[in-house]
Amino acid sequence: MTEEPAKLPRLTLARQIRDSLVSRIVSGQVRPGERLVETRLAATYGTSQAPVREALRELEAMRLVETQPRRGTFVRPFIQETLRESYVVRAALEETATRLALLAGTVPVEAMRAEVEAMRAAAERGDDEASARASVSFHRHIVEAAHNELLKLTWEGLQIEARTSVTMVATEVDLHDIVRDHAELLAAIEAGDLETACLQARDHQWHYADLPHDAHGRTRDNTATG
Repeated sequence: MTEEPAKLPRLTLARQIRDSLVSRIVSGQVRPGERLVETRLAATYGTSQAPVREALRELEAMRLVETQPRRGTFVRPFIQETLRESYVVRAALEETATRLALLAGTVPVEAMRAEVEAMRAAAERGDDEASARASVSFHRHIVEAAHNELLKLTWEGLQIEARTSVTMVATEVDLHDIVRDHAELLAAIEAGDLETACLQARDHQWHYADLPHDAHGRTRDNTATG
């Protein structure tokens, strides 16, 4: 039997419900194929159906649930697996994009600095959504600078925004660690250190693949932060 979450305050926001459901889905507390009923969720969280409905719409945009006509909203299958797989693929794409952009001298350093500053400001405010947006924009700058349309289309096809939001909610990552990691990657890029920058671009994503080993075959340190 699935463990029920603690009730949220009466005047809960759709985002609180969304984040609670993300954590429960990714952790497996809510199983693939399980139906999410608005009235039942509203009762569980002690709120009306309106914020629940909004939360479910956001979960559908994140591709965690799917709404079937005349049947309802269901948790999509294989969520944990596809999250892991997407980060391995993303690591390879961004390593290649970093190499291409550095070799071509097309990296938009100023724009990327601005995104790091946006992440820093978001961390100070505790705004995880703003941090996620800045992080995605940072990496999109690199991908676009590679000037490889197929690479870019493949990267966009991974639903980067949605997966980033899911990961940040599910792993409760420290926003200041996000700033640090992106600043280190940008420093390697600015220094023109091709191999170090490519290595960091790959490892930055591989960390979130949640595999028992890292990209170098070493046993993963579970205390590490991405």
